[in-house]
Amino acid sequence: MAWFLGGQRMINKDAIAPRPWGSNCFSWDLVDRPDMLVVQEAMPPGTSELRHFHTKARQFFFVLSGELTIEVEGERTKLAVHDGIEIVPGRSHQVLNESDREATFLAIACPTTKGDRTLSPR
Repeated sequence: MAWFLGGQRMINKDAIAPRPWGSNCFSWDLVDRPDMLVVQEAMPPGTSELRHFHTKARQFFFVLSGELTIEVEGERTKLAVHDGIEIVPGRSHQVLNESDREATFLAIACPTTKGDRTLSPR
């Protein structure tokens, strides 16, 4: 659902239907345009996405709650609340929740990652 305030579109995550993925993970598409995708995601403990890369999309991950591990080209980094990391196109990466509590985060991509995802070998 969107509201308009002063000509600007306002977004409320609670009015957006969650999109399930992986094993009990959920995404909410806050902004979904060809030139930009902003997604809020929730990952339960012990979950991960498949390792992949994007040919065109540059991504930025920003932790809202919990802790994430992001693996980029084989190197792992732990992100705590208010930590972020940028991933440039062509870099193989994977997001994991190796903690004992749910993690929520923003994933921002320019342009969209939709249709621009190639699985990487382990």
